[in-house]
Amino acid sequence: MIKNPTPERITLLTTLLLSAIFTGFLIYFKIPFLQFLIALFTFGTLTYIIILFGLEAFIYRKIKLIYKTIHHFKTSSLKKTSYIDEYNLDPIKRVNEEVIEWANDQKQEISQLRATEQYRKEFLGNVSHELKTPIFNIQGYIETLLDGAMDDEEVKVLFLKKAAASAERLNTLVNDLLDISKMESNAMKLRVNEFDITELCKEVFESYQKQAKERSCTLQFKEDCDHPYKILADKDRIRQVLNNLIGNSIAYGKEKGITSIGLYDLHQNILIEVTDNGEGIEAEHLPRLFERFYRTDKSRSRNSGGSGLGLSIVKHIIEAHNQTIEVSSTIGKGTTFTFSLKKVI
Repeated sequence: MIKNPTPERITLLTTLLLSAIFTGFLIYFKIPFLQFLIALFTFGTLTYIIILFGLEAFIYRKIKLIYKTIHHFKTSSLKKTSYIDEYNLDPIKRVNEEVIEWANDQKQEISQLRATEQYRKEFLGNVSHELKTPIFNIQGYIETLLDGAMDDEEVKVLFLKKAAASAERLNTLVNDLLDISKMESNAMKLRVNEFDITELCKEVFESYQKQAKERSCTLQFKEDCDHPYKILADKDRIRQVLNNLIGNSIAYGKEKGITSIGLYDLHQNILIEVTDNGEGIEAEHLPRLFERFYRTDKSRSRNSGGSGLGLSIVKHIIEAHNQTIEVSSTIGKGTTFTFSLKKVI
């Protein structure tokens, strides 16, 4: 087998083979030495030229054309010099590599399409289930009232309150879905301003005092981590992030638990840590924690009224600020969410 079969190599080997046969023919007829050399040189030269021309004109150029076509369809934008460079490469080898690469790309694309289809089915199933629960609750309360419970003032008030709570949950879910849709389509516009992240954390703590008191939870800053820091971000969106993380730590943490916030100066950024001392999250759940509707404890999450979209929204907001959010957890010790925001220097 010819290694790297370029036209020149194929032509040279073919010419040598034919020249050897022609030499035997000249020797057999006892051609004089000078005439022998002239005839052999002429034969070899003409043979080389004819074979090389034949390969280039009828085979090699067609293969190059095929390669150029493949390369053109695989790349959306090519410079003119790119064609020249690729034309000078060994096209047989390149075509083979391109075909193998194309086949691998097709396999990956098919796998991605299957994963996307499965994700779409799961998402539609989750949305249907989440919407169905509050709708059925509202329907049940109203039908019970219409069937005669309206005459009982105490029952009427109780059921109306429950229907209102289910309606509020439904409204929250729809708003969260709209938020997710905007974020994933890059339609969310940030209103970036300068503000004190420490003061914002204090405001969020204050808004959750009632929920924290009901579960005997403590909201606090970590030791020596409450210095004022000015950051550049969308204040309302960062408030939404803190509301979600602190609200989760209270709702899903243990009673008499502690939720702490730590603020750390990283020169260009401020690192924010939200930590609780709850039960912790198993390692198998951590990689999927920011997925839409993903729940580590489905029954408990639904009973608490969560939409299952909070952490996904948090991740989108932080990434919209060109930052990242991470989570770490230890069973029996608690969970920590860590993200950073641009500091005003």
